[in-house]
Amino acid sequence: MQAIVLVEGISDQCALEALAERRGRNLDAEGIAVVPIGGAQSIGRFLKRFGPEGLDVKLAGLCDAGEERDFQRGLERAGLGSGLTRPEMEGLGFYVCVADLEDELIRALGADAVEQVVDAQGDLGSFRTLQKQPEWRGRATEEQLRRFMGSGGRRKIRYGRLLVEALDLRQVPRPLDLVLAHV
Repeated sequence: MQAIVLVEGISDQCALEALAERRGRNLDAEGIAVVPIGGAQSIGRFLKRFGPEGLDVKLAGLCDAGEERDFQRGLERAGLGSGLTRPEMEGLGFYVCVADLEDELIRALGADAVEQVVDAQGDLGSFRTLQKQPEWRGRATEEQLRRFMGSGGRRKIRYGRLLVEALDLRQVPRPLDLVLAHV
């Protein structure tokens, strides 16, 4: 294994693997694994296993803004810095999504394009139902789409890949682009 990209969940893994494919990269052939860690609180365990105290492979990572502190603490405990700022984390190959991966992809594509992807999957009716709910009525479409992606079974996992496939490769969200470029 040449490098490992640590991500919070399977939807992040699917999105990064889809982006690598679209960029013409074969991560397996390059010896790069995208590893979902089952939530940001597990970062320390994975850094210990794969970092300087473990297999000592090249590492990178991706997390949501709400979990940035967990990643900072994990990196610090693994001996990769102290009092890490976001730019310092990025220097280590760890990138933070504004809000979360879905937010990044929705902003990159725009609400209309995301609705087209949802429609192509036969889910537009379900999305319209969510929009009519009192709690979601009147909110920004982008916010509604984020909620929709995060609700219902494995929707987040499925849409991670689909939204990346719909992206103009010149509009890839910064954290996704940079984490792959790091490895």
